[in-house]
Amino acid sequence: MALMNITRRPLTQMGRMHGRPFPGQAEYEQVLLDLSEASVRRNFDPYLDIDWDSKDLEITPDDERWICDPHTDPIGRHPWYQAQPVAKQIEMGMWRQANVAKVGLQFESMLIRGIMQYTAALPNGSPEFRYATHEAKEECQHTLMFQEFVNRVGVDVPGGNLFLRRISPIVPLFATMTPLFFYMMVLGGEEPIDHLQKQFLRTSSVQHPAMTAIMQIHVAEEARHIGFAHQLLEHRVPMRGRLPRLVLSLMLPITMRVMVTMIMMPPKQFWDRFEIPREVKKEIFWHSPESQATKRDVFGDVRMMAQRSGLMNPLSRFMWRLCGIDGRVSRFRSEPAYAAQ
Repeated sequence: MALMNITRRPLTQMGRMHGRPFPGQAEYEQVLLDLSEASVRRNFDPYLDIDWDSKDLEITPDDERWICDPHTDPIGRHPWYQAQPVAKQIEMGMWRQANVAKVGLQFESMLIRGIMQYTAALPNGSPEFRYATHEAKEECQHTLMFQEFVNRVGVDVPGGNLFLRRISPIVPLFATMTPLFFYMMVLGGEEPIDHLQKQFLRTSSVQHPAMTAIMQIHVAEEARHIGFAHQLLEHRVPMRGRLPRLVLSLMLPITMRVMVTMIMMPPKQFWDRFEIPREVKKEIFWHSPESQATKRDVFGDVRMMAQRSGLMNPLSRFMWRLCGIDGRVSRFRSEPAYAAQ
């Protein structure tokens, strides 16, 4: 791993320019430096690292590898979907995968705009500036990758639902108004996709190699991005007053609950196009026991971050339960759900 060879550096004046160093500041700054060095040493370009025109990545409408996987996709495991003709399952799978990529593009577009506003407001010597800028650069590559995939699938998908598209210009404003809440929203968008992609790559499930190539690049770089958000919240939240921490602790599960539905649930056009019954939609998102378990498992890492940063208290635990996303706390980042069973 590239991180193993990074030279350790002493605490600089970065944090001291904002007043007294906070507890753990040296370690925090070193982690950000490590993340930045990893971005320099190991990064991806979708037009260099993916051979889009290779025969293996050719996209055809009769390829059964587009069928939604029953182990990782809530739609793929539903009996209604499994009862459809193979041709329709393939068409639905292609539409869904293309739309997931489009949602990812739209979310990362909001993230890029927010990050650039956040970094523009940082003072000289800020420990966050360099890595956040590295992250924005990598997210730009991801948007290119996602759009190239959508174009090659050839389905005119809308991406997120109407609400997500309408709030897109507003979300980046939180990066300077309330940066801690902004990075909560970042986790709300990144954790569901990252969790499901890792879960898929860990299984022996079969999917189209174009989607696998995208997942491998995305998971590799999102590990750094999610790690940065975790580190920032774990180190900045405890510095806030008691009332702001209480408000943030209640907003965290609400934000996660809203974001997981916006990220994972297809928009209205999907349900109308394929004439999916309303009761089937409700069972998939989120009334069935399997889908409820998926919704809870997605946020094991976020609950770990909340516990470490002091955002878990009796009121917030009740809110996690009320939102239907309470559950076990990960012992370490990216712990597989089955590892704790």
